[in-house]
Amino acid sequence: MTRFLVLLATLLIVPLAATANAIRVKDLVEFDGVRGNDLVGYGLVVGLNGTGDGLRNAPFTEEIMTNILERLGVNVTGEQFRPKNVAAVIVTASLPPFARVGSQIDVTASAIGDASSLLGGTLIMTPLNAADGQIYAVAQGTILPGGAVAEGQAASVTRGVPTSGRIPAGARVEREIEFELASLSTIRLALREPDFTTASRIETAINNEFRSAVATMRDSGTVEFGIAASRARSPAHALSRIENILIEPQRKARVVIDQSSGTIVMGSDVRLSRVAVSQGNLTLRIEEAPAVVQPNPFARGETVIVPRTNAAMDEEEGIALAELPDTTSLSDVVAGLNALGVSPRDMIDILKSLKTAGALHAEFVVQ
Repeated sequence: MTRFLVLLATLLIVPLAATANAIRVKDLVEFDGVRGNDLVGYGLVVGLNGTGDGLRNAPFTEEIMTNILERLGVNVTGEQFRPKNVAAVIVTASLPPFARVGSQIDVTASAIGDASSLLGGTLIMTPLNAADGQIYAVAQGTILPGGAVAEGQAASVTRGVPTSGRIPAGARVEREIEFELASLSTIRLALREPDFTTASRIETAINNEFRSAVATMRDSGTVEFGIAASRARSPAHALSRIENILIEPQRKARVVIDQSSGTIVMGSDVRLSRVAVSQGNLTLRIEEAPAVVQPNPFARGETVIVPRTNAAMDEEEGIALAELPDTTSLSDVVAGLNALGVSPRDMIDILKSLKTAGALHAEFVVQ
């Protein structure tokens, strides 16, 4: 009985360990044709509390306002009106795949004139066009700005971006994208990060799932799946089985550095060759302290400024020459770099030098 329990525990643990780092196929690929489409429109925001466009600096705002009023039956030809509660905006949205007529999507409105805030504004009915010039949605609603402004007579403070905001469910779909998934006999899976090993593993996992050679790796970024050969009820049923298959992807060793914040991110496959490193800081300081020289009282002469410069060069005590041995894991790399006792900013310089010396075996990305 004890042996049976040990064997059962072993069988339960092994599959969990094998899939500990597994990721779903849907998180690694894009299905060919199943994609969103970008929409854009030009509209008018009204109801602002004196924070709208200055019409002298934004004549296009006056033009679109005139057009809207004329469509509503209000004749303003030849009239001089310069309100401060309107602003011209560019409206953007993304039409998701398989969006149907009547469904609603989020939109973003951004001021293009000199409006200082869209707080409290309402977007007037704005048609949204796709790249083919056709209208696919119409947007309208109250804007939720991405920031706020508080000001007084002598100071002001701004948080976020008050000249841009979102309208949740602010556009209604009026036209559908013509794409018939049910008519496809094959579909391509495009890897977000092309890799031959990952593509091969996806191919093998799909074929094992359907117990047939229904998937073929075309290149490092494409796996072709035969829907007809899978004998699924429909392409949608086949894709629902594919997207939840678990595989362990293979990625390039990569070091990502954000110089603005001093952030360093290293992948688990980063390796170092045996190398010696020394680091120190050299500071050059120059100070100007000009002196004013005046003549004696009642004496002839002029007041002059005599330049005086103090220059110094200081070299801070750096680390001694330290050896980083051959490493086999990320923890060894981190331990070796931490042994140098340097700050993250100095570590960035060390990593750059290691890459230049050919001792850092990873893709180096600097942002």
